Formats: sequence, C-alpha cells, structure tokens
Amino acid sequence: MDVRALIKKEVLGQKAYAVDLSDCPVKLDANENPHRLSPAAATVLHDALRDVALNRYPDPEARKLRDRLSALYGVPREMILAGNGSDELIQILLAVLRTGGEGGGVLLPVPTFAMYGITAVNMGHRVTEVPLDGDFDLPDGFAGRWVEGENPDIVFLAYPNNPTGNCFSRGKMEEVLDAAKGFVVVDEAYGPFSGKTFLPEVERRENLVILRTFSKVGFAAIRLGVLIGSPVLLGELNKVRLPYNLNALTQAMGARLLDHGEELDRQVLAIVKGREELFRELQKMEGIRPFPSDANFILFRCAYDKDRVYKGLLERGVLVKSFASPPVLRDCFRVSVGTEEENRAFVAALRDVVGTCR
Repeated sequence: MDVRALIKKEVLGQKAYAVDLSDCPVKLDANENPHRLSPAAATVLHDALRDVALNRYPDPEARKLRDRLSALYGVPREMILAGNGSDELIQILLAVLRTGGEGGGVLLPVPTFAMYGITAVNMGHRVTEVPLDGDFDLPDGFAGRWVEGENPDIVFLAYPNNPTGNCFSRGKMEEVLDAAKGFVVVDEAYGPFSGKTFLPEVERRENLVILRTFSKVGFAAIRLGVLIGSPVLLGELNKVRLPYNLNALTQAMGARLLDHGEELDRQVLAIVKGREELFRELQKMEGIRPFPSDANFILFRCAYDKDRVYKGLLERGVLVKSFASPPVLRDCFRVSVGTEEENRAFVAALRDVVGTCR
C-alpha cells in the first residue's frame, strides 16, 4: 500500500512546524514568559485543580471561563470562543471558510506567524503572501486587494507581528478593516506587551475577529486561546469545533488565573523593562542590528556567519530562534526577553561569540 498516494498534495508539500528540542540552561527561543507564579498564586491554582472531576467530561461550552473572559474583555459571552491555544482557533476559522474556486483565499503579510499559512494550505485554501515594506509595516496599497476585486475571504494580521516584533501602523490597519469584504483577524497574542488593541472595535465591525492567548503571559503549558468575534460567526464556528475541545483542567486554571491579574501585569511590566534594556545592549554590539519591538522578544540581524553564531550560543548554553526563510530573515535571529539573569547570560554569550567571528 502506498500511504502517500492517499494524502492530500497540500500536506505532502508541507514541512511540519519545527520546534527546537535542544536542552539549554538559557532557553530564549519560544517567546515564553520567563517568570513563574508566586507560591501563593500557585497554591490557589493547585486547589482549583483538586476540585476537577476527572471522571467527567468538561463543560462543552466552557461557560464559567467564558463568563470570566466576558468580564475581562467587556464583550458578551456569546462573542467568545475558548480553544486549545490560538492554533486550534485558527484551524477552526479556516475550517468554516469556503475553499477552491468559490472563495477568495487567504491573504498574509510576510514574514508573519507560520501557522496561518501552514494551516491554510493544509486545509486546501489558496494563500497569497504580500511582503512587508522595509520597516516591516503593511505595504502601501495592501488594502487595495479588496478595492481591486481580489476579495480575499480572510486576512491574518498579527499585532504585534511575530517574528518582526512591531505593530503595524494603525492607519493602515484601519484601511484594511474598512476595505475588507472578508474577515480580518487581528491576532493580539503579544498585545499585553504593546498596550495596543483593536478590542473596542469588535462590536461595531462584524468582519473583525480578535485572537488572544494566555501562552505569552506565563501559561503556555495550559494551551488556552481566546477568539472574540460576532455572535453570527461564533454560531458557525461552534458547528466545526470538536465537542469538549477544552479540557477541564485548562478551564479551571484559566478561570482562576484571572484572579491574579495584578501579578501578571507586574510580570508584563518587568518583561517590557527587560526588553528595552536588552535592546540597548544589542545596539552596542558591532555587526548586530536589533529591530524595535512591541512584543516580548527582539528580532536582530547578524553580520557574521549565522551558523557559527548559533552554534556558539548553543555551546555557551543559550538557545535562540534562527530563521532559514523567508529571504529577508535569513541573517536574523529572534531572542525572547528572559529574566535579568538570562538576559545577562545571553548578552555575554553573544558578545563572546561575536568577538570570535571578527
């Protein structure tokens, strides 16, 4: 039997999303929050988990969690869908959209978060990629894709953008929202670090969909993503969403995490402070060009042999994200903002490696 003969050509042509499994003392490749919860907050979460009935299915609609999220975001519960990370919510969105000749496809500014394109292609959508401009902003005329009749069904705009770290200009984002005849997904995974959001627009714009996640503010392990959109859209998404998609442990933890908003806010402020300090240190290094960031990471260009730099950092116990594509990023790395100690270790290691490359 030829197994591959039964697989969609779109899947055969893809590569699996790559996660570096290197074991490093200083792990700064995945945009995680480096800070753990205080012992008091951790105890509250452990207590919440003890009350979960593991012999029962979870609430299929995650109602308690969505009530808490409704209060947090200031929108009705009917506009909120909770998922197994933002990745699942992206997949559900693309599953309800028409494919093939009927639809206008998926529009992506690139470079951006890889899972938009991977998921779209694997589901049979036509994907159009438009390069960002020299400042990593949306190019002039981006909104013209609808004005000129191309009519994409959906566009994904990460805000701030991953991996470039910047927020696209507000005016260009609004041009897209005004022109779009399809859905505009504003992915605010890194929104807590920028202080910028389109959430106040969501109730008056039926085509606007906002994604949030708990992963970047300290809870990547529980895989909790949030989609906010019109009740009409959510009615259709719930037809595709698998039953019991969000496990009971994540529902319980997510609801209780919202009791510790002040602690999470302090951690976000610490990361933003560390980001600015890290940026200044990178600016001082010859042959290293960091790009301004609104997120919890910094993209930087390296003038030296990239493989040598990457291996040199690994040898010194530091893991960062290295890019092989697209071409505009081939000489770039992305480093997550760590603790003060981790940031110092990274800076010292990079300075040492750069010194051997000159």
